[in-house]
Amino acid sequence: MSFCVAVIGAGTIGRSFAWLFARSGYSVAVFDPREDLAEVVSELQAAVSADAAAHNMLASELGSLTLVESVETAVAQASFVQESGPEDPQAKPKLFAQIAAAAPLDAVLATSSSTIPASLIARQLPTQAAARVIVGHPFNPPHLMPLVEVVPAPATSPDTVERALEFYRSCGREPVALNREVRGFVGNRLQNALMKEAISLVENGVISAPDLDAVMKNSLGLRWSAVGQFEAMHLGGGEKGIRGFMHHIGTSFAEIGELPLDLSDAGMAEVYAQVEQAYGQTPSDAGAEARDRAQRAVLESRGQDSTHSEE
Repeated sequence: MSFCVAVIGAGTIGRSFAWLFARSGYSVAVFDPREDLAEVVSELQAAVSADAAAHNMLASELGSLTLVESVETAVAQASFVQESGPEDPQAKPKLFAQIAAAAPLDAVLATSSSTIPASLIARQLPTQAAARVIVGHPFNPPHLMPLVEVVPAPATSPDTVERALEFYRSCGREPVALNREVRGFVGNRLQNALMKEAISLVENGVISAPDLDAVMKNSLGLRWSAVGQFEAMHLGGGEKGIRGFMHHIGTSFAEIGELPLDLSDAGMAEVYAQVEQAYGQTPSDAGAEARDRAQRAVLESRGQDSTHSEE
């Protein structure tokens, strides 16, 4: 059997993953109960073909996208399943029971969930099926952002972890395997800590929302596009590296106290107003396109694949 991929869920993440997998040469079966699925798949097929032509790819290098009418049909021949349905902790275990019952016995069963651990999703599955359930959490959009967090449950087999890593690498991604489950995984925990601090700074009148964004884009964001947190500390510590960094400013950083934080709508009212005044009442397509162009430029400067266009 050739390597086939099933994409369950054709929302923003599912569509992006389907585009990526087909662009990477795989046969992709797509299922979603949405009424416009035929139109969605047709648009994805056209986008894959157009992108391939723009990059002088041969038709033989491309995979295919096929609309199917049920979960069972989507996964029946799949070597890898990428589920990207609603973030519902009640629904996902039932959906994965349905997937596991219909998929081949060696298929990797991955979820795009950003909060629900694989152990919860697989808790009612037979041991053999639970061993193949894993989180494959991307950053949006996954056809552009290289990271996929591969998060095993205690029941997940090492073979499943390695196969997931290998598959995502074959699609030009840069997956990272977590050693164990933790709520929010790693990327979202880091994002959560920074989000809370950013909101508190605006709520307490320290800085405006657009000026805080300017601080991010012109300092930390720029630095983090080149090096990670610990590498930056190591490079900034002189001859002693990270030890020198911590001895020099670690204590003073530890003394920075927390500001009051209110994440209710009432507490967030001023933040909402400033963000909407700066960037518009609703996010613009132009803003998203500018973001993606900048991210592609960063990837190109780092020598990473940035050929994947918007789906």
